[in-house]
Amino acid sequence: MAAGIIAYCIGRKNKTARDLFADAITVLETGLLLYLSLKTLNGAPVSFAARDLCGLGLTLKLDGFRVIYGLVAALMWTCTTVFSREYMAHYPRTNRYYMFFLATMGATVGVFLSADLFTTFLFFEIMSFTSYTWVAHDETKESLRAAETYLAVAVIGGMVLLLGLFFLYSIAGTLSIDEIYGAVNAAVTKAPSVRGRIYTAGALMLTGFAAKAGMFPLHIWLPKAHPVAPAPASALLSGILTKSGIFGVLIISTDIFRYDPAWGFMILLFGVITMFGGAMLGIFSINLKRTLACSSMSQIGFILAGIGMQGLLGHENGLAVRGTILHMVNHSLIKLVLFMCAGVIYMNLHELDINKIRGYGRGKYFLMICFLAGGLSISGIPGFSGYLSKTLLHESIVEYMEEAGAMYGTYKFIECVFLMTGGMTLAYMLKLFIAVFIEKGAGMGGHPGSHEDVNMVDSIDDENDKYKGYLNAASSAAIL
Repeated sequence: MAAGIIAYCIGRKNKTARDLFADAITVLETGLLLYLSLKTLNGAPVSFAARDLCGLGLTLKLDGFRVIYGLVAALMWTCTTVFSREYMAHYPRTNRYYMFFLATMGATVGVFLSADLFTTFLFFEIMSFTSYTWVAHDETKESLRAAETYLAVAVIGGMVLLLGLFFLYSIAGTLSIDEIYGAVNAAVTKAPSVRGRIYTAGALMLTGFAAKAGMFPLHIWLPKAHPVAPAPASALLSGILTKSGIFGVLIISTDIFRYDPAWGFMILLFGVITMFGGAMLGIFSINLKRTLACSSMSQIGFILAGIGMQGLLGHENGLAVRGTILHMVNHSLIKLVLFMCAGVIYMNLHELDINKIRGYGRGKYFLMICFLAGGLSISGIPGFSGYLSKTLLHESIVEYMEEAGAMYGTYKFIECVFLMTGGMTLAYMLKLFIAVFIEKGAGMGGHPGSHEDVNMVDSIDDENDKYKGYLNAASSAAIL
């Protein structure tokens, strides 16, 4: 996080040096996390504790899930930093952008490496405030209004989360993630009446984390923030920052309400509503980045459904666990591809309205292949990584249906919504692909004098050539 301030100071003197410094910091952090992750995988977990800091102390740990998402976050920041150099070249206020860009990276990695909920909360709130500037970057009326919504949801969610932590600490006497499960069980065994207070604490904490994840009905910031934020920031908002909220939901569901079918069913219902609602919004959206934002909401719903199935399946939740983690990673990498593609289009046309960018991608085969790879993967088409994760999630629902008894009809309906939402995902991704890469725009053989932005395409060098390396790496991840 300190590197953000250094980048700002360097940028006041030399913008090229600032860009190189930002590249170096992200590569260095990725390399450091990779080294520590290899140590962890070899049986030497890495931990850090500052016991007297901030009252309750700060503790960090690298193991299991933390290895995966610490690396995914660092990798995505590295890719978007390189992409930002060209994307932000003609933007104003780039010094401010890089300062908060690097600060948010530090805070986000801090969330994923946190070993206690107080540390999680602290980094979670820093991340919310530093990423606010991404949404407000353009300082237009629309971007400032979206930023206000984003900040309001973050602040209210943070206060509710803190209240939930107070409740939990009063019951369990600890906020250590490794100790919570045993402490909560001991408290319930000693005084069964405390169970209601535990559910209250869980609901409050869920509200705080779900606000960042984009879960219905706290998704209102997603469709507003993405269209106005710079494309590299949108990729991180969608691919990583929403996962910080999911990380919190995972902690609650696996370390406080482990194998709790009532909690699992509630999370499953929220997941189903979120996935279907996001898909519906995506189908009716006519803005490229807003459609991708609605898609993120829908995919968060799939992930929440997997978390819910973990609670319902109990000790036999292997399919749900694998499907949840894999779909989280898939969604992060796929959205990196899609928002990079959207960024290339916006850099050339300065438009996101589908009707105004119609036909831009005709003849731009590399950009077309990258977008198609991301679109097919997020839709769960066989041969792409999204198919594997969605199949695992679907099979976990089918597995539980066999034991559902009188609730069989309910879970059959949930399965139908799951499959229908998968079809809707393909529908809105095809809508984008056909509009941008297949159809002819009005300025490309249509009515003369209209669609002026697309008329410029023939005279513009193929800007996306500059990004073939970045898009190739990201789209390869989507395919694999």
